[in-house]
Amino acid sequence: MSSRSPHRKTLAWLAAELGVSATTVSNAYNRPDQLAPATRERILRAAQELGYAGPDPTARNLRTRHAGTVGVLLTEHLSYAFEDLASVDFLAGMAESTESSLTLIPAGPDAAARPGKIADMVGGAAVDGFVVYSVAAGDPYLEAARARNLPLVVCDQPKDTGAPFVGIDDHLAIQPAAQALVAAGHRRIGILAIRLFRQRRDGPVSVPQLADAPLHVQRARVQGALEVFGAAGIGEVPIITRHLNTPETARAAAAQLLDAHPDITAVLCTTDSMALGVLALAQERGWDVPGDLSVTGFDGIAPALARGLSTVVQPNKDKGVAAGRMLSQFIATGSPVPSQQLETTFMLGTTLGPPR
Repeated sequence: MSSRSPHRKTLAWLAAELGVSATTVSNAYNRPDQLAPATRERILRAAQELGYAGPDPTARNLRTRHAGTVGVLLTEHLSYAFEDLASVDFLAGMAESTESSLTLIPAGPDAAARPGKIADMVGGAAVDGFVVYSVAAGDPYLEAARARNLPLVVCDQPKDTGAPFVGIDDHLAIQPAAQALVAAGHRRIGILAIRLFRQRRDGPVSVPQLADAPLHVQRARVQGALEVFGAAGIGEVPIITRHLNTPETARAAAAQLLDAHPDITAVLCTTDSMALGVLALAQERGWDVPGDLSVTGFDGIAPALARGLSTVVQPNKDKGVAAGRMLSQFIATGSPVPSQQLETTFMLGTTLGPPR
């Protein structure tokens, strides 16, 4: 072997050092079945001794036209993917169901205010396809992903892109929680929801404003609950929303709702994170749950179930499994796959009782 080595050690350089063809070295890494085990072991041992890290993945991707990774587009900050437990479950499901690595593309909750990043984050992503995880219709990052003409699967929203879709019927899914509150005798009920609009909006939302909300998952949950309440003869139901979904914003939304409407005896929440905010506020103020206030949630995340929250349990991990499998099949065949609608269940916990 030569005692001199170039600044950039390539596959061709290693082949020359070993006195074998570049194809033989390539097979040692990419097609080991084409070599005798002893030959492959000799090449890999020499590569390690010479400081050769392996074939250039960029060059390999250009040859195979596959990046070996899929993009997950979410319009939240990157930290949300690791802090929001419903998102954690979803990503765990994706990781289980695909052999590709995952590239998270966090557009952030105020994507429209940063159009210059779209080309870099979506247009420049070296991926074989995209899973779009719960974004608004017309979102610029979604449109940029569609413009790539790569296999694409949508989870949760929006439904009307024409792409394969996996999700639940949010309008129907929340109704057992609303019906449980009505059956318990509640008539003064408030609703807490996370982001309904692309532009930031924190505070009360009227029914006419709700009808125009572009984030249809939260809109459908609120409308599904209002349908049940209306059928029971319950009149005005105050609705409070928060653009960001954090423990702090959930508690603040709960305080805004209950301070403005002290007669409320129950709060229906469109996420468990919102419901946990209500429970935190109740604890601070010394209120008994459900003696003073009943609370329901939506998602079925582990901390909510451990707390005994009455909640709609949706298959967050199964969504990720389905999305990962659907995208992998789409990439492999080049043909769209059928959409999937998953089932939910309502779990009656210890946070729902008769009105005070």
